[in-house]
Amino acid sequence: MSRTSLITGITGQDGAYLAKLLLEKGYEVYGIYPRRTADTLWRLRELGVDKQVRLLDADLTDLSSLIRSMQTSQPDEVYNLGAQSFVFSSWNQPLLTGDVSGIGVARLLEALRIVKPDARFYQASTSEMFGLIQAERQDESTPFYPRSPYGVAKLYGHWITVNYRESFKMHASSGILFNHESPLRGLEFVTRKVTDAVARIKLGKQQELLLGNMDAKRDWGFAGDYVEAMWLMLQQQSPDDYVVATGQTTSVRDMCRIAFAHVGLNYEDHVRVDPALFRPAEVDVLLGNPEKARRKLGWTPKTSLEQLITMMVDADLRRVSRD
Repeated sequence: MSRTSLITGITGQDGAYLAKLLLEKGYEVYGIYPRRTADTLWRLRELGVDKQVRLLDADLTDLSSLIRSMQTSQPDEVYNLGAQSFVFSSWNQPLLTGDVSGIGVARLLEALRIVKPDARFYQASTSEMFGLIQAERQDESTPFYPRSPYGVAKLYGHWITVNYRESFKMHASSGILFNHESPLRGLEFVTRKVTDAVARIKLGKQQELLLGNMDAKRDWGFAGDYVEAMWLMLQQQSPDDYVVATGQTTSVRDMCRIAFAHVGLNYEDHVRVDPALFRPAEVDVLLGNPEKARRKLGWTPKTSLEQLITMMVDADLRRVSRD
């Protein structure tokens, strides 16, 4: 028997890759599409699945629309990937970030509890909850210390998921995902900002790239790998929380070196540091320990950072040439 899924944030990077994965597994896929946003269906089109998903007009800030979405889709699995997910903007929009990325999770869980309490639920938590790290490598037992309104909002979403799991015996799991990128990443994120600039500089359309903290270190993986871990969590007999990461950390500086070197350029000739791009409170290092996901889910990342960055640069070279 085929299964039905409902994805919030289906027009984002993770939502598009997850929709493609679920369609390949025979799911009927519904996606929540808030009409207050501009056309962001390009990611679904890029993966060739835009005609196969069913979009529902709903929003994480509106409980009634979420209830109607549950009634329409009658999902077996719900994946909450919707959020105000750009960390830097969360200082400028702290209330919106809290409402969508935090309270929005409670609204979605409440809609699910009212309409389809037996459905399985996935919450997209984040390594930004660790923030000012309390351990060299972060795993499921590492204390949280968020350093941005985004991280704080996501921490509420994480704990309300745990609370609904324990209070109402719902099959609700959280994936504490470390940074994951792809050619579908938005231009506001540093990896895509770099790869797009590399393409433009190589093709003579741009001269330099302005960045903030070049020494910040992140555990970067490929979003296409990470959505498989999301699906695997909801296939387990019991719900739980899992860190999803590569177990390796790389500085923004070294990421730039990889990207520029791929097209035969030296990043030092083109990258300039702009103090205005530093975060008000920086997260200096993130390094995940995915051992539990490996052991219990059988999940390991397939794509190296070098493969990921060259994939993104090549995609941006094609886009810039085409445009």
